[in-house]
Amino acid sequence: MSHDLSKMGRNTQAIHAGQHVDPATGAVAPPLFQTSTFAFHDCAHGAACFAGEQKGYIYTRMGNPTVERLEQAVATLEGGYGGLSTGSGLAALCTSIFALLKSGDHLVGTSSVYGPSRMVIERDFSRFGIEYDFVDTGDLDAVRKAMRPQTRLVFVETPANPTIVLTDIEAVAEIARQNDALLLVDNTFCSPLLQRPLEKGADIVMHSMTKFINGHTDVVSGMIVPGTEALYGQIRKVHYYLGACMDPHQAWLVLRGLKTLGMRVKACQENAIKVAEYLEAHPKVEWVRYPGLESHPQHELARRQMDGPGALISFEIKGGVEAGARLLDHVELMTLAVSLGGIETLIQHPSSMTHAAMPRESRLAAGISDGLVRVSVGCEDVEDLLADFEQAMAHV
Repeated sequence: MSHDLSKMGRNTQAIHAGQHVDPATGAVAPPLFQTSTFAFHDCAHGAACFAGEQKGYIYTRMGNPTVERLEQAVATLEGGYGGLSTGSGLAALCTSIFALLKSGDHLVGTSSVYGPSRMVIERDFSRFGIEYDFVDTGDLDAVRKAMRPQTRLVFVETPANPTIVLTDIEAVAEIARQNDALLLVDNTFCSPLLQRPLEKGADIVMHSMTKFINGHTDVVSGMIVPGTEALYGQIRKVHYYLGACMDPHQAWLVLRGLKTLGMRVKACQENAIKVAEYLEAHPKVEWVRYPGLESHPQHELARRQMDGPGALISFEIKGGVEAGARLLDHVELMTLAVSLGGIETLIQHPSSMTHAAMPRESRLAAGISDGLVRVSVGCEDVEDLLADFEQAMAHV
């Protein structure tokens, strides 16, 4: 495409970035290059490709035309230097940490973060001498106090999973810079349609593209988007050899899902606002956390930092765990399942599911109460979603 997509709207970018008509056939949809390896023209060509003297495909772990289209598309949406796709969101995090930190380095992370993200740092990276502190990164003083001379990475998820606590990306980026650390932001909950951390000073963005970017609950995938060529090169070296690469068919499916990102996010968000208002007004609900509600403690930060409040809601039913279980056991239209960002509404109980591996003391300290329920609002007719909540609430 000859136009400069960087100056165009996000919906246009989602549809056209990384896309071009196939020169061989005229195909509008991107071809699926489902191959593990690529033939060289001759021995000299192969040697030049391996030496980096000539552009060319070698082996799909090291680059694939279908995968590259997706990497280009997401990097365009995020405003980054380039994309590095992975087989899952967790692989994106592990690849980033593996590339950026060494023994003796220190990481500061969001306490209320996706459970496996926190556990892999606490349980596994710690075995290699990487130290860490998890704090409420929505509290800037807590971030400042957690920084050490050895801190090399601040890892933020905003909104946080599952508490929907927000972190001021611009402010934390400044704290990181003052301490010679990098800022890595997990942007999964917002997607680049609603939030672009690199524009706020972050150094690297990551996604579980399993969620909103793909949006159809049929692919597991991840993406790393560094903001500079130097960081891209640093992470790419590890990405090659760690083996956390994406299969071309995964990439092809995510490219297809990406084209409807704007429409899906808009529909999910419009529904979520109405669901959040319904829950906040319900007498059986103790509290609701949704950035689109004025009752959210960081409502103004959400308005300043995000282009919309998103589709994730956390709430607690009066009566704690037992009441929450009765609600979840009686939903009919909504699906009782983990994950988020799909076209269908998913509802789950973090303390017994996604964050069950965290010790209870750590969960409570991170604001993940035993009775917290998380819902990822989908694209159904909102009247049907509200009716499902209503009938399920009758059992509480």
